[in-house]
Amino acid sequence: MAVSEQTQMAVLGGLSIAPMTGYALREQIREALGHFWSESFGQIYPALSLLEQGGLIERQAALRAGSSTFTITPAGSIRLRELLAEAPQTAQPRNGLLLRLFFGRQLGADTCRRLVLDARARAEAELAEMQRIRTELPAEVAETAPDAPYILLTVLAGEHSARASIAWADEALQLLDNLSATPSSAPTRIEESR
Repeated sequence: MAVSEQTQMAVLGGLSIAPMTGYALREQIREALGHFWSESFGQIYPALSLLEQGGLIERQAALRAGSSTFTITPAGSIRLRELLAEAPQTAQPRNGLLLRLFFGRQLGADTCRRLVLDARARAEAELAEMQRIRTELPAEVAETAPDAPYILLTVLAGEHSARASIAWADEALQLLDNLSATPSSAPTRIEESR
């Protein structure tokens, strides 16, 4: 499997903040970038190998077996800036909730309402997590001082996205309440057999 440029960018970016083992890098991506980006071990380790072969990162002597620490090289920093300067790749959205709601007549308003309530609860939890990260960010400044303002940009995006999801859920719930007050729009047996 080819290592994507976006995976390379995430790995080089993580190592630009601090040298790390592959495991620590995966955890850092999960914890710090998890609200907008993910990489699996199956993506990270091939990327580390490829970047090391290309001279973009270096492996430091392992303190214990299987725990090599990687650092970004000057060539890796240049490559990271090149990758970051490229237009972002956008993925086609795949939102299982919206797919279900689009065909919601088959489920009925009450089931759709439960789905929206679950989505609203997840958005509230995401908002709380983003607010927690924002309050803890100044405490971590010693470690990430040059990166802190840029990290904050992603946290703000997470907060705004969660607020937008909550507002959408509230509006969707009102619409579903109106549907529940009218006769069922679920297909009848006669309509299904046509």
